[in-house]
Amino acid sequence: MAATKSETGELLEELESHKGKHTELITVYIPAGYDPNSVQKQLEAEKATAKNIKSTATRKNVIDALEKIIRELKPLNKVPENGLALFCGNISQVEGQQDLQFWAFEPPRTLNTRLYRCDKEFVLEPLKEMLEVEEVFGLLVMDRKEATIGLLEGKRIEVLQKMTSGIASQIRAGGQSAQRFHRILEGQTKEFYKRIADEMKNCFFNLPKLKGIIVGGPVPTKDEFLDNEYLMTQLREKVLGRIDIGDTSESGLWELVEKSNEILAQQEITKEKEAIKSYFTALKESGGKATIGLPDTKKALEYGAAEKIFMSLKIDKPIQREIEKLAESSGAEVKMISTETVEGQQFYNLSGVGAILRFKF
Repeated sequence: MAATKSETGELLEELESHKGKHTELITVYIPAGYDPNSVQKQLEAEKATAKNIKSTATRKNVIDALEKIIRELKPLNKVPENGLALFCGNISQVEGQQDLQFWAFEPPRTLNTRLYRCDKEFVLEPLKEMLEVEEVFGLLVMDRKEATIGLLEGKRIEVLQKMTSGIASQIRAGGQSAQRFHRILEGQTKEFYKRIADEMKNCFFNLPKLKGIIVGGPVPTKDEFLDNEYLMTQLREKVLGRIDIGDTSESGLWELVEKSNEILAQQEITKEKEAIKSYFTALKESGGKATIGLPDTKKALEYGAAEKIFMSLKIDKPIQREIEKLAESSGAEVKMISTETVEGQQFYNLSGVGAILRFKF
């Protein structure tokens, strides 16, 4: 059975804590639908290559790890639905001593990576990507000379595009009238705004996980850009806030996020409040379309009656994992609820576990 996200997170923490004394920690990723026999053959070839390792201890540790993985793969006729992640190696920190450990699990989402690596650390990036947040925020910092477009995903900021207008700091008007000079300047600025809007469309329009957009810049510039409707309607409607900042470079994106903490936090809180309110509404309605407490919620899952599961982040981890596994096998959606809101605290005080049902059972 595929691991839940919480189980994957715990495994990643454990694997990340292990460092090999030498290059003797083995990572194997087998994609969904891949033939495990082909992997066995590759590992047998790697075992033959490992015999050339000069260090006796390292050679033994690598070969033992490869043999362990091969033994585990032999009875496997096919790879699990989401693929398979295998980790094995000597994690002892005492030179000359062996503590060979092995981990194998089916990821929470489809694994598309095919990998064999022997290193001082396990390769964990493909699994970490599976735990990334499902919502992202578009970022723009701009003035009349420069713009930087970025993406906020979790705590990571990715720069997508850097742009300059080409308008010089000081342009000598020469024999031109001040009025004509102003028109030229305004024309160049409008062209720059249009370019920014086009790039934002390219970056954000087909991004299904886009939750909202935050725009930063000097007081008149960002307002000119947004109020004069350079940005297409679908993206303009996603603008959550305008932040006054002067830095329009990559570091300006970090300043923008820092000054937008309240906006971003409010988005998550609002979403969470709406979710738990829908549960309370179902709980109040007659007809038995909601459960409260662990026993009834588990029964609902076992009968396939649960549509949405609500769990407080404060309940015990083993209970979270148990409910997540039941929810996954029955196709129920899981909503995790913090205690940062009045409603979230109230839910935790009631039981911390509940469900909205597909049907009364």
